[in-house]
Order: sequence, then structure tokens, then C-alpha cells
Amino acid sequence: MVTTLIGGLLLLLHIAGVLAAMHAVMNTRTPQGAFAWALGLVLLPYITLIPYLYLGRSRFHGYIDLHRLRRGQMQALAETQLVTSPAHQAACARYGEIADMLGTQFHAGQRLQLLVNGEATFTAILNAISEARHCVLVQFFIIHDDMLGKRMQQVLLERVRAGVEVCVLYDGIGSHALPGHYVDTLRAAGVSIHPFATQRRSNRFQLNFRNHRKIVVIDGVRGFVGGLNVGDEYLGLKPPLAPWRDTHLQIDGYAVAELQRSFAEDWHWVTGALPPLRQPASGQGSAHTLIAATGPADRQESCSLFFVTLIHAARRRLWITTPYFVPDLAVMAALRLAVFRGVDVRVLIPSRPDHHTVFLASSLYAHDAVRAGIRVFRYQPGFLHEKVLLVDDDTASVGSMNLDNRSFRLNFEISALNVDRAFASQVEAMLVEDFSHSHQVTEAEYLRAPYLRRLAMHVARLFDPVL
Repeated sequence: MVTTLIGGLLLLLHIAGVLAAMHAVMNTRTPQGAFAWALGLVLLPYITLIPYLYLGRSRFHGYIDLHRLRRGQMQALAETQLVTSPAHQAACARYGEIADMLGTQFHAGQRLQLLVNGEATFTAILNAISEARHCVLVQFFIIHDDMLGKRMQQVLLERVRAGVEVCVLYDGIGSHALPGHYVDTLRAAGVSIHPFATQRRSNRFQLNFRNHRKIVVIDGVRGFVGGLNVGDEYLGLKPPLAPWRDTHLQIDGYAVAELQRSFAEDWHWVTGALPPLRQPASGQGSAHTLIAATGPADRQESCSLFFVTLIHAARRRLWITTPYFVPDLAVMAALRLAVFRGVDVRVLIPSRPDHHTVFLASSLYAHDAVRAGIRVFRYQPGFLHEKVLLVDDDTASVGSMNLDNRSFRLNFEISALNVDRAFASQVEAMLVEDFSHSHQVTEAEYLRAPYLRRLAMHVARLFDPVL
């Protein structure tokens, strides 16, 4: 009797695995991902079926339909609020594919401030919020109820009590540990605060399509974007990853309207209403800035193509910092071609893991990169979380995009692409300092690793479609 029940249960699991494999073949975005899921679901459904329920879904419809409908409306609204200065064609023309793909443009005259690490970033953000007079838009992947989270909560409470409109978005999965009383305190005081999800109905099985964007906009005239979330670890206060290395960017100028637009699209999906939108002020700087908001609702795999375009544009130098180095075939091919063009290609990655499976896969890709002539470095003092890219002597990108499949195809991301020699020089100085605290990866790192660790790297890479 017991044997019959076990046999029946295994049969049901295999039937469910076959059905799930059919779903994976029809819906997974990449052939590699479809093959990986299908193979695991058919052969080992009792191991892979539950993870597939959480991670396998790669398409959705409700958000896509509204996103595409509203994107044009949001863009028209943004354009009626400002008159943009034409970007300098010689400086920005080589990135025209990105602007065309995303339906956006470079904005001239932006004033930029590079914010290195958590203390500088949150000092600037909290001070800017405390000076807000009309509205504050805040969006983070992670908000913690810790020291920094409480500082953020208090400054938002102070502003809403002063009559400022405050809107807050946080990701429902990224901020899963955020207690209800934190949200309730803000909401009771008048802060409009909501979790982001691509389905309006709760789905405990859906972990994909996370909103990884970090956006703060003050009165429509000052914006912040970058890699930091709201939590004490981002201030370097939580070992063993401390000190935490990260970068953010402050923008003053017309490009802030694009940050507002990105926030407004997500806000409208969650609430059905528009947040307060203000007219940005004319920038007093020298940078041309394009805001690249990418995500799985786009018709193209826009985040991956964003990186490919920047890599192909490089003629002398390409420096990349990323916590997760799991490039897809297109990005890896572009990096290899850059080496053949004689470009100084460097990739800076962590020496400590925060996600062990991703770290193992990254280590194998680092080995492949070194063999292809790409110089790979590991940052030594602490965990490296910054997402910065420097092209030649005039272009630098700062944002939330990682070099992995989750950013390429599953997460909503945002970065500021800036063409300005003075700003690029600042980014170069920052990265030179980072590289001075790193050691170069050689083939020996992989070859001298124990066999079981090398095996683990290869097994981890099998899962890179969902990492």
C-alpha cells in the first residue's frame, strides 16, 4: 500500500514536471534557460518543480500592456513640461541606438555630483529630502527598518507634516523583511507608500520581475540614481561584507524629468494614479545625460543591449565594475571583440560573496574572461556593489544594472549614461583608487582551485539563466 502511494506520488510529480517543462519551453526567454529548466523538470521534478514555481515564470501581460500604453503618455507629458536642449551630436551620436531603443534622449547642461559610498550618498539624499518644498518621490529595491531606515523614515515624516507630498515605492520581495509597522507609521502620517509587484493580485510563488531601481526625486529638480539601497549594510556597518563599496549619482537638470517618468510608470501600475510631477529646472552643468530605464516589459532585451552598445562604442578604454559578473553571450562576445580592437578592458568584481551560487558562476566567467584577454580584478577591502561603466575619456554610466541575466531580462533597472569629459575624469579617478585596492585575477585562480570547487563553478553556471 505504501509502495503504491509512493509510486503514485512520483508519477504525479513526473507528470507535473513534464507539463512544467512544456511551459518552460514555450515561455522561457532564452534557449539556454528553456533547456536548463526543461531538462531538470523532466528528469528531476521533485527537485526542480518548486524552484520553477518561484523562478520559472518569464513573461507577464498586465504590466506589459499598461506599461506600453502609458510609456507614450508619460513621455508626452514629460515633453510638455520642458523644452530640451539638443545634445551635442559628436559626443552622443555613438549611443543613438540606446536613445532610439528606449524612446528617450540625451539632455544637455546637466550638473552631476559623484557620490562615493554610503555616507556621502545618504547625506546628500537625506539633506535634499529635508529641503523639499513640494514633493518627494522615493523608490528603492530594499528598505530596512534599521538605523538608516529609521533616519529615512523620520525625514519623510518631517516633510509630509510640513505639507510636502511624499510617494514611496519599495520592492515587495527585496524588502520582504520590512515590518508592517514601519509602513503603517509612514502611511498614518500621510505618506503614500506601496510595495511594487508586476501582478496586482498577490502571488507568493512569483519571485521574478523585481523592481531593482533606486530613484529619489526632489521637487522635480534634483534626482538621485545608483546602486545603494536603504540599509545599514550600505553604510558598511554589517560585517563580514563591510566595508561596503558602492556609488550613487546626483543629477540637477532636465534629465530629472526622465527619473520622474520612470517612477510615474511604476507608480501608476501600483496605484492607478499619477504621482505629483514637477517641471525640472535648467541644468547649470556641462554633461549630456540619458536616463536608461530598462525592464522585462520592454519589447527588446534592453538592458543587455545597453551594455552591448556601450562596449562596442569603446575605442581606447572600457572599465566595468559589477558585483555579479554573469554576462550573456552577446555581452561576452562584445567584450572579446573590444579586446581585439585594442581596448583596455577591465572588470572589477568582489573578492567576497554575498550570494554564493552567483559568486561561483562569476568566478568561472572571470576565468573565461582572463583567457580571452580581459583584465579582471577582485576588490579586496570589502564587498564591491557598485555598478559603474567608463568608456574612453568622456562617457560614464552609474546606476542599478548588474552584469547578469537577472538585470538583463528579469529586473526593472535604471542607469544614467553621461557624456562629459570632466565627469568621466572624476569617475576615472574613483576607479583608479578602486583598482589600487584590488588584485588581478590570473588563470591560476581557477587552475589551483580544488576539483570540487571547480566542479561547483561549472554547476553554478548551469543556473545562470535564473541567477
